[in-house]
Amino acid sequence: MGRNKYSQSEILEIAKLLKLKERANRLKQKAIRHELRVDYEFNISDFNEPGKNFGLDELYAAIERRAIVILDDATIADMKAKRERDKQRDAAANAPQDETVDWQKAMKEWEDYYNK
Repeated sequence: MGRNKYSQSEILEIAKLLKLKERANRLKQKAIRHELRVDYEFNISDFNEPGKNFGLDELYAAIERRAIVILDDATIADMKAKRERDKQRDAAANAPQDETVDWQKAMKEWEDYYNK
């Protein structure tokens, strides 16, 4: 699931990409959908009816029914910054711990312990 809050400038860019998608061949449509997901965290499936085309009319209908909310640029920038901080925190928490073991030292300690 992507975002549902966008700035006006993001909505204009998304609308432009959706307009391009309507005229593009299948391969180009796939690239545009990828750009929407990656650059804008905009998943068409979050807002459309399954099996139906999603274009400009559907975008504006989603805005009208408040499935997509338009906020000011500063609020969106703060949201993005918080998401980035959360991603970094989660990545650090899930990062493997560096537990390199000096096996020669461990073997020596083991031998010293049992050979006393």
